[in-house]
Amino acid sequence: MKFIKNIVWKILNFFGIGAMLQLHLRSGLREDGWFKSFKTKTSIDKNGEPLAWYNYAFLKFLEPRLNAQLEVFEYGAGNSTIWYAKKVKSVKAVENDKKWVDLLTPQLPTNAKVVFKDLNEEKSYQNEIKSANMYYDIVVVDGRKRNDCAMLAINYLTDKGVIILDNSDRTDYQPTKDYLNNKGFKRLDFWGIPPIVATNNCTSVFYKDNNCLGI
Repeated sequence: MKFIKNIVWKILNFFGIGAMLQLHLRSGLREDGWFKSFKTKTSIDKNGEPLAWYNYAFLKFLEPRLNAQLEVFEYGAGNSTIWYAKKVKSVKAVENDKKWVDLLTPQLPTNAKVVFKDLNEEKSYQNEIKSANMYYDIVVVDGRKRNDCAMLAINYLTDKGVIILDNSDRTDYQPTKDYLNNKGFKRLDFWGIPPIVATNNCTSVFYKDNNCLGI
């Protein structure tokens, strides 16, 4: 039986499909639910539950560090808003797509809120972080106007606060990395494949000593 199995795998590898089949049968991608996310074009885990659209390396780093005392603000709403809400005290997100806000809002638990702001209104999107007159432990920059948002966000962090910048590998966001570096933030980069897509990207967390993630 083992001999036949080895022959079959040799044939599959010869035609270049053995590796693909192995990924489907048993792999980290399967365990993480990547194939389900690719098929549905939604950021979900292997059980079909909403998942923040970060690469898996960062998800595995971040998830065990979240707790029910943390306050989160997101630039850009989505499955991440639902995902955070299950793990932290509260989540507030700002989003520039009204249809997406209307679709997402009924799915949110009571400790999460998404606010629509039109990008054509003078900096109302960027300035939404000011509206609650509070400070946040985590500010996620994963929407529009990312450089403006990140530079503003440092004024609304708690003493232990961190900033998460998704897709930080993009050259458009170099001003943010330079600015936060000059403000004394350290940076930790995470590379890997995220849900839905098959290419590597980078998510970076910017932090100082005694931060809420214990870095």
